[in-house]
Amino acid sequence: MKFPVVIHKDSDSDYGVTVPDAPGCFSGGASVEEALDNVLEALALYCEGALADGDPLPHSQPIDNHLNNPDYEGGVWAVVDFDITPYLGK
Repeated sequence: MKFPVVIHKDSDSDYGVTVPDAPGCFSGGASVEEALDNVLEALALYCEGALADGDPLPHSQPIDNHLNNPDYEGGVWAVVDFDITPYLGK
């Protein structure tokens, strides 16, 4: 499943990545590539936690659904491909 993510970077920090469709799911890295790789691990942990807590798994929405959210203002949008099938049916 493809998840939109938003990348932020302050001048004195690493890159941060937020997954709008998985509230509280975020990661980071020293480079954009590292941050995008790390967010896949964050999504896996998010799904494991959701299953353990009996919460629903995240569902991807189009980036357009998030563009007007002020929390993501100034960020750069990307899409990551995350295999959610190992978490289905558990």
